[in-house]
Amino acid sequence: MKRILITGGSSFIGSHVKAYLKQWPESYQVEAISLRGEDWRQCSFAGFDAILHAAGIVHQPQSKDDPSQAELYDRVNHRLTVEVAEKAKREGVGQFLFLSSESVYGLHAPVGKVITITKDTPLHPVDNYGISKAKAEEDLAALRDEHFQVVILRPPMIYGRGCKGNYQTLAKLAKKLPVFPLVENQRSMLYIDNLCELIRLLVEDGADGLFCPQNEEYVCTSDMVNRIAHADGRGILMVRGFGWALKLLRPMTGMVDKAFGSLCYDRSLSDYPKNYCIKSFDESIAETEGCK
Repeated sequence: MKRILITGGSSFIGSHVKAYLKQWPESYQVEAISLRGEDWRQCSFAGFDAILHAAGIVHQPQSKDDPSQAELYDRVNHRLTVEVAEKAKREGVGQFLFLSSESVYGLHAPVGKVITITKDTPLHPVDNYGISKAKAEEDLAALRDEHFQVVILRPPMIYGRGCKGNYQTLAKLAKKLPVFPLVENQRSMLYIDNLCELIRLLVEDGADGLFCPQNEEYVCTSDMVNRIAHADGRGILMVRGFGWALKLLRPMTGMVDKAFGSLCYDRSLSDYPKNYCIKSFDESIAETEGCK
């Protein structure tokens, strides 16, 4: 039996991983711990095979570019992460899994342009969130040795039932608008169950290294909105010719590039010897929208 400790067990990812692993009670014993306050420092990590570090400040639009919030992001996403990992190593935990982000690349794809992240793409974080995650990655790598495996996960946009962020924004539009721009773009996305399965496999295999997971297929935003609308039992008209309007809107909101730009991981970055994409895109939308 594998014993797994999750920090940030009430987070979207932490809570889903814990629930997902309950399918195998004979194989995984999962516990969660809060890092708020100081009590966690008195808890023993001895006896755990792996720690999934899901605690942290998420990518919040109101604070990610605020210089006054940089220290807070660094304290929570960087220094606290390293402190937890150092304690885990001292107390004999064999594997530390860190949820980083695609944001460490600092890339945004303008409408009409395709940007593909490859193994040679350098890290160039541009906001508090990405900078704090990149710093944590660097310091965690220094802790790695033959007895302490460090897994860095850089997922793209994660979605699933109960998620927040850009997916929910698009879902609300899909359920209200009668028409939507038809733009042919490609984005890497990751359904929460596919991430949970990868984490299970990584723990099972005692893996080490960098992983950039994504769904098997790239996602077109217009297609996704269309599928969400249909899952909600309504039709939505997809209309071409909005490219010029979107380009005019770009300087006013970053949402345009996030929704309609083409930002993808090269498929080779997401390879793993075992299949972790257990849900197709259609299945993931149906489950996210409560249709299954």
